[in-house]
Amino acid sequence: MQKILAYPLTVIYFLFFGIALVVFHPIQWICFNLFGYKAHKASVSLLNLCLLRCTHILGTTYRFNNPHRLPTDRPLIIVSNHQSMNDIPPIIWFMRAHHPKFVSKIELGKGIPSVSYNLRHGGSALIDRKDSKQALVQIAKLGKYIETNHRCAVIFPEGTRSRTGVPKKFQPTGLKILMKNAPSALIIPISINNSWKMLRYGKFPYGIGNHLTFDVQEPIENNANFDALIALVEESVKQGIHLP
Repeated sequence: MQKILAYPLTVIYFLFFGIALVVFHPIQWICFNLFGYKAHKASVSLLNLCLLRCTHILGTTYRFNNPHRLPTDRPLIIVSNHQSMNDIPPIIWFMRAHHPKFVSKIELGKGIPSVSYNLRHGGSALIDRKDSKQALVQIAKLGKYIETNHRCAVIFPEGTRSRTGVPKKFQPTGLKILMKNAPSALIIPISINNSWKMLRYGKFPYGIGNHLTFDVQEPIENNANFDALIALVEESVKQGIHLP
Protein backbone atom coordinates (compact mmCIF):
# COMPACT_ATOMS: atom_id res chain seq x y z
CA MET A 1 0.00 0.00 0.00
CA GLN A 2 2.84 2.37 0.89
CA LYS A 3 4.52 1.82 -2.46
CA ILE A 4 1.26 2.45 -4.33
CA LEU A 5 0.85 5.75 -2.51
CA ALA A 6 4.46 6.59 -3.30
CA TYR A 7 3.77 6.84 -7.06
CA PRO A 8 1.48 9.90 -7.10
CA LEU A 9 3.43 11.58 -4.29
CA THR A 10 6.69 11.14 -6.20
CA VAL A 11 5.18 12.71 -9.32
CA ILE A 12 4.09 15.74 -7.27
CA TYR A 13 7.50 15.86 -5.60
CA PHE A 14 9.35 15.81 -8.93
CA LEU A 15 7.12 18.63 -10.20
CA PHE A 16 7.95 20.92 -7.27
CA PHE A 17 11.60 19.82 -7.25
CA GLY A 18 11.94 20.69 -10.94
CA ILE A 19 10.21 24.05 -10.48
CA ALA A 20 12.63 24.94 -7.69
CA LEU A 21 15.67 24.12 -9.84
CA VAL A 22 14.37 26.07 -12.83
CA VAL A 23 13.32 29.12 -10.79
CA PHE A 24 16.58 29.36 -8.85
CA HIS A 25 18.86 28.98 -11.87
CA PRO A 26 18.37 32.57 -13.13
CA ILE A 27 18.29 33.80 -9.53
CA GLN A 28 21.74 32.30 -8.99
CA TRP A 29 23.01 33.82 -12.23
CA ILE A 30 21.76 37.28 -11.26
CA CYS A 31 23.13 37.01 -7.72
CA PHE A 32 26.54 35.78 -8.86
CA ASN A 33 27.05 38.13 -11.80
CA LEU A 34 25.51 41.31 -10.41
CA PHE A 35 25.98 41.08 -6.64
CA GLY A 36 28.87 38.69 -6.06
CA TYR A 37 29.67 35.78 -3.77
CA LYS A 38 27.57 36.65 -0.72
CA ALA A 39 24.37 37.06 -2.72
CA HIS A 40 25.05 33.87 -4.67
CA LYS A 41 25.72 31.94 -1.49
CA ALA A 42 22.47 33.20 0.03
CA SER A 43 20.53 32.10 -3.07
CA VAL A 44 22.09 28.63 -2.88
CA SER A 45 21.18 28.29 0.80
CA LEU A 46 17.57 29.28 0.06
CA LEU A 47 17.43 26.89 -2.90
CA ASN A 48 18.48 23.99 -0.71
CA LEU A 49 15.94 24.91 1.95
CA CYS A 50 13.30 24.74 -0.80
CA LEU A 51 14.61 21.35 -1.99
CA LEU A 52 14.51 20.08 1.56
CA ARG A 53 10.93 21.33 1.96
CA CYS A 54 9.92 19.62 -1.29
CA THR A 55 10.68 16.25 0.30
CA HIS A 56 7.97 16.91 2.90
CA ILE A 57 5.55 16.02 0.10
CA LEU A 58 6.92 12.50 0.48
CA GLY A 59 6.39 12.58 4.24
CA THR A 60 10.13 13.01 4.84
CA THR A 61 11.20 14.55 8.14
CA TYR A 62 14.65 15.58 9.38
CA ARG A 63 16.67 15.86 12.55
CA PHE A 64 20.01 17.66 12.34
CA ASN A 65 21.71 17.19 15.69
CA ASN A 66 24.70 19.49 16.21
CA PRO A 67 25.53 19.95 19.92
CA HIS A 68 28.89 21.58 19.13
CA ARG A 69 29.72 25.27 18.76
CA LEU A 70 31.62 25.10 15.50
CA PRO A 71 33.91 28.04 14.70
CA THR A 72 33.27 30.28 11.71
CA ASP A 73 36.75 31.84 11.79
CA ARG A 74 38.66 28.77 10.62
CA PRO A 75 38.21 26.16 7.87
CA LEU A 76 36.21 23.00 8.41
CA ILE A 77 36.28 19.63 6.66
CA ILE A 78 33.00 17.73 6.94
CA VAL A 79 33.48 13.99 6.54
CA SER A 80 30.30 11.93 6.17
CA ASN A 81 28.89 8.65 5.01
CA HIS A 82 26.85 8.89 1.82
CA GLN A 83 23.46 7.27 1.27
CA SER A 84 21.75 9.37 -1.43
CA MET A 85 21.72 12.76 -3.11
CA ASN A 86 19.24 13.75 -0.40
CA ASP A 87 22.21 13.97 1.97
CA ILE A 88 23.28 17.24 0.38
CA PRO A 89 20.48 19.85 0.86
CA PRO A 90 20.31 19.40 4.66
CA ILE A 91 24.09 19.80 4.96
CA ILE A 92 24.04 22.95 2.83
CA TRP A 93 21.12 24.44 4.77
CA PHE A 94 21.95 23.49 8.36
CA MET A 95 25.68 24.18 7.91
CA ARG A 96 25.14 27.33 5.87
CA ALA A 97 27.06 29.54 8.31
CA HIS A 98 30.21 27.63 7.30
CA HIS A 99 29.83 27.95 3.50
CA PRO A 100 29.94 24.22 2.56
CA LYS A 101 31.67 23.27 -0.72
CA PHE A 102 31.55 19.75 -2.09
CA VAL A 103 33.88 17.27 -3.69
CA SER A 104 31.62 16.18 -6.55
CA LYS A 105 31.91 14.10 -9.68
CA ILE A 106 32.50 16.18 -12.80
CA GLU A 107 29.37 14.89 -14.56
CA LEU A 108 27.19 16.91 -12.17
CA GLY A 109 28.79 20.12 -13.40
CA LYS A 110 26.70 20.12 -16.58
CA GLY A 111 23.05 19.80 -17.52
CA ILE A 112 21.27 20.18 -14.16
CA PRO A 113 19.59 23.56 -13.61
CA SER A 114 20.81 25.34 -10.46
CA VAL A 115 22.86 22.37 -9.23
CA SER A 116 25.44 22.46 -12.05
CA TYR A 117 25.69 26.25 -11.90
CA ASN A 118 26.42 26.22 -8.19
CA LEU A 119 29.01 23.46 -8.51
CA ARG A 120 30.83 25.38 -11.25
CA HIS A 121 30.69 28.82 -9.64
CA GLY A 122 30.28 28.26 -5.91
CA GLY A 123 33.75 26.97 -5.07
CA SER A 124 33.22 23.20 -5.12
CA ALA A 125 35.68 20.68 -6.61
CA LEU A 126 34.53 18.81 -9.73
CA ILE A 127 36.59 15.65 -10.10
CA ASP A 128 36.95 13.19 -12.96
CA ARG A 129 36.98 9.73 -11.43
CA LYS A 130 38.72 8.40 -14.55
CA ASP A 131 41.57 10.92 -14.23
CA SER A 132 43.23 10.63 -10.83
CA LYS A 133 45.70 13.44 -11.52
CA GLN A 134 42.90 15.89 -12.35
CA ALA A 135 40.94 14.77 -9.27
CA LEU A 136 43.83 15.27 -6.88
CA VAL A 137 44.63 18.70 -8.32
CA GLN A 138 41.02 19.84 -7.87
CA ILE A 139 40.80 18.51 -4.32
CA ALA A 140 44.08 20.24 -3.44
CA LYS A 141 42.70 23.51 -4.84
CA LEU A 142 39.60 23.11 -2.68
CA GLY A 143 41.78 22.53 0.38
CA LYS A 144 43.75 25.71 -0.30
CA TYR A 145 40.52 27.61 -0.96
CA ILE A 146 38.94 26.74 2.39
CA GLU A 147 42.23 27.36 4.19
CA THR A 148 42.46 30.87 2.74
CA ASN A 149 38.79 31.81 3.04
CA HIS A 150 37.85 29.96 6.25
CA ARG A 151 35.12 27.97 4.57
CA CYS A 152 34.02 24.36 4.67
CA ALA A 153 34.74 21.39 2.42
CA VAL A 154 32.40 18.38 2.39
CA ILE A 155 33.70 15.00 1.30
CA PHE A 156 32.11 11.55 1.20
CA PRO A 157 35.15 9.24 1.43
CA GLU A 158 33.15 6.09 0.61
CA GLY A 159 33.34 7.27 -3.01
CA THR A 160 29.86 6.06 -3.96
CA ARG A 161 26.68 6.02 -1.96
CA SER A 162 25.54 3.05 0.08
CA ARG A 163 22.28 1.70 -1.33
CA THR A 164 21.44 -0.20 1.87
CA GLY A 165 22.73 2.13 4.59
CA VAL A 166 25.63 -0.19 5.38
CA PRO A 167 28.76 2.00 5.32
CA LYS A 168 31.53 1.29 2.85
CA LYS A 169 35.23 1.47 3.63
CA PHE A 170 36.68 4.96 3.36
CA GLN A 171 38.93 5.73 0.40
CA PRO A 172 41.55 7.90 2.15
CA THR A 173 43.35 9.69 -0.69
CA GLY A 174 40.99 12.60 -1.27
CA LEU A 175 40.53 13.28 2.43
CA LYS A 176 44.27 13.16 2.97
CA ILE A 177 44.83 15.72 0.21
CA LEU A 178 42.24 18.03 1.77
CA MET A 179 43.88 17.76 5.18
CA LYS A 180 47.34 18.46 3.78
CA ASN A 181 46.17 21.58 1.95
CA ALA A 182 44.01 22.88 4.79
CA PRO A 183 46.26 22.21 7.80
CA SER A 184 44.29 24.47 10.17
CA ALA A 185 40.93 22.86 9.32
CA LEU A 186 38.84 21.29 12.05
CA ILE A 187 37.53 17.87 11.04
CA ILE A 188 33.76 17.42 11.51
CA PRO A 189 32.46 13.82 11.27
CA ILE A 190 28.75 13.52 10.43
CA SER A 191 26.72 10.30 10.58
CA ILE A 192 23.72 10.11 8.23
CA ASN A 193 20.89 7.63 8.72
CA ASN A 194 17.86 6.61 6.62
CA SER A 195 18.65 8.70 3.54
CA TRP A 196 19.06 5.46 1.57
CA LYS A 197 15.40 4.66 2.23
CA MET A 198 14.41 7.52 -0.07
CA LEU A 199 15.62 5.30 -2.93
CA ARG A 200 14.55 1.94 -1.54
CA TYR A 201 12.44 1.30 -4.68
CA GLY A 202 15.01 2.77 -7.06
CA LYS A 203 14.71 6.18 -8.70
CA PHE A 204 10.92 5.88 -9.07
CA PRO A 205 8.93 5.94 -6.94
CA TYR A 206 10.72 7.50 -4.00
CA GLY A 207 10.33 5.99 -0.57
CA ILE A 208 7.84 7.84 1.62
CA GLY A 209 7.47 8.53 5.34
CA ASN A 210 11.19 8.46 6.19
CA HIS A 211 12.91 10.21 9.09
CA LEU A 212 16.43 11.27 8.11
CA THR A 213 18.94 12.00 10.86
CA PHE A 214 22.25 13.87 10.69
CA ASP A 215 24.41 13.60 13.80
CA VAL A 216 27.46 15.84 14.09
CA GLN A 217 30.09 13.91 16.04
CA GLU A 218 32.88 15.33 18.20
CA PRO A 219 35.15 17.61 16.10
CA ILE A 220 38.71 16.37 15.62
CA GLU A 221 41.84 18.50 15.29
CA ASN A 222 44.09 17.98 12.28
CA ASN A 223 47.33 16.73 13.83
CA ALA A 224 48.96 15.88 10.46
CA ASN A 225 49.17 12.18 11.41
CA PHE A 226 46.93 11.51 8.45
CA ASP A 227 46.55 7.72 8.48
CA ALA A 228 45.68 7.58 12.17
CA LEU A 229 43.45 10.63 11.81
CA ILE A 230 41.47 9.16 8.93
CA ALA A 231 40.96 5.91 10.83
CA LEU A 232 39.68 7.91 13.82
CA VAL A 233 37.31 9.96 11.65
CA GLU A 234 35.98 6.83 9.92
CA GLU A 235 35.29 5.19 13.26
CA SER A 236 33.56 8.33 14.53
CA VAL A 237 31.26 8.47 11.47
CA LYS A 238 30.44 4.78 11.57
CA GLN A 239 29.65 4.66 15.28
CA GLY A 240 26.67 6.91 14.62
CA ILE A 241 25.24 4.82 11.76
CA HIS A 242 22.32 2.58 12.68
CA LEU A 243 22.42 -0.48 10.45
CA PRO A 244 19.14 -1.64 8.87
